[in-house]
Amino acid sequence: MALFTAALAPAAGLVVAQVWDRREARGRFLIMAAVSSVPILFFLFFGVLFPECPDGYHC
Repeated sequence: MALFTAALAPAAGLVVAQVWDRREARGRFLIMAAVSSVPILFFLFFGVLFPECPDGYHC
């Protein structure tokens, strides 16, 4: 749930900034989205795509 809300806030802010044509806010939300995507990418890569295999299993 934390990963979902970490991605939801910047996306919602970016949509609102885009609709109201706020250039300075759009830049801040783009930076916020980039920073909050780092933990999500780490979770996906190390937790899902690149799990450590137990001994005896072929990955």
